[in-house]
Amino acid sequence: MVSLNQLIAVCLIYVAGLFLVAFLAERAALRGRGGWLLRSPLVYTLSLSIYCTAWTFYGAVGYAARSGLEYVTIYLGPSLVMIGWWWVLRRLVRIGRAQRVTSVADLISARFGKSNLLAVMITIMAVVGVTPYIALQLQSVTLSVSIFATPETGSGTAPQISDNAAFWVAAGLAVFTVLFGTRNLNANERHHGIVIAVAVEAVVKLLALMAVGAFVVWGISGGVSETVARIDASPIGTWQTSASRWTALIVVSAAAFVCLPRMFQVMVVENDDERHLQIASWAFPLYLLAISLFVVPIAVVGLELMPAGANPDLFVLTVPLSQGQSGLAMLAFLGGFSSATSMVIVATLALSTMMSNHIVMPLWLKLNPPAAQQSGDVRDVVIRARRLSILLIITLGYFYYRASGGSGALAAIGLISFGGVAQFLPALLGGIFWRGATRMGAVAGLSVGFVIWMYTMLLPSFGPGAALSAAVFEEGLFGWGMLRPQALFGITGLDPTVHAIWWSLSINAILFFVVSIFSFPTPLERLQGAQFVNVFDHSSGPARGWIASEGGAEDLMIMSQRILGAEEAQAFFNAQAAQQGRRNAPPVPTPEFVQALERELAASVGAATANAMIGQIIGGQAISVEDLMAVADESAQILEYSSRLEAKSRELTETAQELGFANEKLMQLSFQKDDFLSQISHELRTPMTSIRSFSEILRDIDVLSTAEKTRYATIIHSETIRLTRLLDDLLDLSVLENGQVSLNARQVQLHDVIERAVTTAQASSAHVLDIRRDLRTEDVMLITDADRLAQVFINLVTNAIKYCDADTPRLDIAVRREDSEVIIAFTDNGSGIPAEAQNLVFEKFARLNAAQGSGAGLGLAICREIVARLGGDIRYLSEGRGGRFEVRLSFTSSREENQRLLPV
Repeated sequence: MVSLNQLIAVCLIYVAGLFLVAFLAERAALRGRGGWLLRSPLVYTLSLSIYCTAWTFYGAVGYAARSGLEYVTIYLGPSLVMIGWWWVLRRLVRIGRAQRVTSVADLISARFGKSNLLAVMITIMAVVGVTPYIALQLQSVTLSVSIFATPETGSGTAPQISDNAAFWVAAGLAVFTVLFGTRNLNANERHHGIVIAVAVEAVVKLLALMAVGAFVVWGISGGVSETVARIDASPIGTWQTSASRWTALIVVSAAAFVCLPRMFQVMVVENDDERHLQIASWAFPLYLLAISLFVVPIAVVGLELMPAGANPDLFVLTVPLSQGQSGLAMLAFLGGFSSATSMVIVATLALSTMMSNHIVMPLWLKLNPPAAQQSGDVRDVVIRARRLSILLIITLGYFYYRASGGSGALAAIGLISFGGVAQFLPALLGGIFWRGATRMGAVAGLSVGFVIWMYTMLLPSFGPGAALSAAVFEEGLFGWGMLRPQALFGITGLDPTVHAIWWSLSINAILFFVVSIFSFPTPLERLQGAQFVNVFDHSSGPARGWIASEGGAEDLMIMSQRILGAEEAQAFFNAQAAQQGRRNAPPVPTPEFVQALERELAASVGAATANAMIGQIIGGQAISVEDLMAVADESAQILEYSSRLEAKSRELTETAQELGFANEKLMQLSFQKDDFLSQISHELRTPMTSIRSFSEILRDIDVLSTAEKTRYATIIHSETIRLTRLLDDLLDLSVLENGQVSLNARQVQLHDVIERAVTTAQASSAHVLDIRRDLRTEDVMLITDADRLAQVFINLVTNAIKYCDADTPRLDIAVRREDSEVIIAFTDNGSGIPAEAQNLVFEKFARLNAAQGSGAGLGLAICREIVARLGGDIRYLSEGRGGRFEVRLSFTSSREENQRLLPV
């Protein structure tokens, strides 16, 4: 068994070796030697292995033991990105070199008008998102140390030793990163020492994991066939996939591979040659395949050998130790240690650059006058800010580790960070592919998506009662069930990880797109957008120039020396003067020169800060007439096209609605016509059949009694009346529709007409209807045709008697005045007319319920025509419970009204 002191000694020797490798690489780079190695595609590909952290080394085995083959998704996403390097990565690298960007925050802020607001947002989001990942590395190291510090392998922990290990590991990583990550200010100059150290660690962790895997396959299982048999017999070998979870994990891993600050650092910032991507596109997926090759065998054998309850994340260590292989376990520990340290070093390096460029320097610029900025030692301020940022970031990771209790599966913690940095993806891809993307859209999408990620993924990771109370988990924020962290908007049944990734990324992308559509970019945004989207056409051309008349070369030289250093600034100015053909003289501050200087400074302090510093010395920016004309022409075309599209869309929408209504009504009328033909045939045939049958009886049978003859004659008479009534209705409607009706207009009392209608309707029906009236309101004089108006009222009262389905039918007849109109409302307490039939109630032959009452459905159609001839209007109003018909008439007594009611 390896003692804890031996473990510490080996770690110190290993770290000292990394120091030596990094130091020699830095010296070789400064002397211009070793370029064949420092700038080789092999080192570039190995540096990409920074993606494979302790999560990959330890957590992948634990992931496989818990979830089977689902761990493969974490490798599939990056592999797909690398295979498709021609579309995204090549563009990112070209933009990074053309714009001299220093980080993912720098790239996005430069795309959207060099917005420092966006840069600050992304920096804060990156720090918050990567903090759990740094805690994951500390947790993996402390867990592995606890294995060697615990007497019984795989069981128990040593909390005090673990906490001490986490602290000293964090401190050591901070010192290493400060020493080798902030030696050079220019972040766009390659950190050759760091990159070579990362490449060495990539080889160490790959060899360590493959050595453990080979021991498990041939040393424990007895060969490949026996290992395959064990896998087949294990639950891990069962191919169980959840389409939604696999898709979400592949998407979020691919997004994190592009957006993680450490990946952006090694993939874009540290890239020496675009052609390295072509080799890495197949070499890096092979590396991922190799490092994941033995994950399943180690997990299967670990589940068989280790006691129940053993942490599967540590099978890489505990399986060799259980077989007495202390040397192999030590090698495995160094592999996991390499995975963790390389990630923390590069991640803190990238984040410290973002913090100093986008938070510290803008604040320093704001608090210091321009004179101080020119004469103060800006270089020292930036370097000091980066070193303090490194300490702060690692401290945050250590505090997250302590706050979370160092518990939870490594894969779960890694997914939290992946979900956080994935929020950069919509703005990143939209910025490099879509010229219409705007700063407002990016701000909206990023802010809302990040808040949703924190609420649904980060804060719940601390457990109920910590960051979020147990009540929030059960009842939602503010007691709203729609705001439960793991059932947002009432969507239940989703895996918590899928739920968080889906809502945060989808709402982020939708807001980014919608707000960009409805907001207009500034001219600088438009020009930067053209540079980014068309980077392969304009990689070397400036986006815009500067008006340099207010500042001279001397002021720019002073500022450059304080940022770049005296030697670097002098060399840059001499090179620019030589390009201008000036010997032994400073360069002329032309717009081209100032543009080149801005990009040089951007490599050290970021695009937004460099833009602000030059702006305070030089003055305003100049945009060429050609650029202005291009922007104006494009804006005019966009506005004109937008207005035309909007008008056309509105017109088509209105037309489609009208056609929809017309089509629906035509279909309903067609159904009514068919129903009417069937019904009218029945209505005509029934009385005719009765009349024919009973008349034949009277004709052919001679022995009928007088009573029988009377009864049959009475039936024939009633059927004749029924047939006559139907024909009268048809003729009446035809006359009304053709305008061939004569109206007997005279002055009448409305009370008398209503009284007559109520009496007639009740007398002709055996059903009881409680009719309520306010006689005082009926004292209204009208000039109208009393008989026709009574016909309308009789029909309405009769319909209420027939169709009111309340237990105690009631009809309220109310009269009121509005302006020059009198309104007579007939309101019953029944179920009313269904909503889908209300627009057809006054159509001919409409019968809402053929099972109730009788008739051909002509009554309300006749009422509508009568009221129209009387100069009024009739309508149906839904009253919730019950229905109401309103008849509106004019109560004027003028001669014009009298004339209007004369026969047409």
